[in-house]
Amino acid sequence: MNTAEWFKDWFNSPYYHLLYNNRNENEAGFFIDNLCSHLNLTPHSKVWDLACGKGRHAIALNKKGCHVVGTDLSRNSIKEASKFNNETLDFYVHDMREPFRINYFDAVFNLFTSFGYFENYNDNYSVFKNVAGSLRPGGVFVIDFFNAQKVIDSLKPSYNEQRGDITFKIQKNISGKTIIKHIDFKDQDKDYYFEESVSLLKKEDFENFANAAGLKIESAFGNYKLEPFNETTSDNLILIFKK
Repeated sequence: MNTAEWFKDWFNSPYYHLLYNNRNENEAGFFIDNLCSHLNLTPHSKVWDLACGKGRHAIALNKKGCHVVGTDLSRNSIKEASKFNNETLDFYVHDMREPFRINYFDAVFNLFTSFGYFENYNDNYSVFKNVAGSLRPGGVFVIDFFNAQKVIDSLKPSYNEQRGDITFKIQKNISGKTIIKHIDFKDQDKDYYFEESVSLLKKEDFENFANAAGLKIESAFGNYKLEPFNETTSDNLILIFKK
């Protein structure tokens, strides 16, 4: 596996979706309802779900009446998400480091810590620049990331996750400003190993990316209820930027 761009293999693996099968549509719907209410998104708003996975947030947005485009690097995820295509919901394979639909969207959502994967730190700036370019004037960018400080403070070095007959052995460590998750397991007498590597980005890091792209911060929340962000106690860092 190319650990420099680990996400290309891991996100395309069925084992990724098995390990993280605790994600559900109800949670996605709750979060989307709160975001749409806060942002006053109206039916027919054009929304880009950036790094959409199998499309649970894009589908929830579409049910609210938005015209939604979901993109993801994983071909397998897009194949699954495309089963839900309709006249106002489409999915495409796309690398967020590349431009997409200039001056087109009213809102861009990047949810469930789908950022900070890149070995080249400057790629983070490229993503923000591409998002800014895709937004209409006055458009908003919502990014949902983990709270890096809480992750650091509550790090659990090793544990197991059981999924059916498969035991995922997880080890975590922090190297510099990156958290690395090592995932070992066996299936049908074959050994597997994957690795996740995510930058421990904080609020000021995202503000730097945004400022360079011409986006201004509007709000900071700490959970899907959209309660205020607290660096010590919040599970999430949810930021809203405006063009």
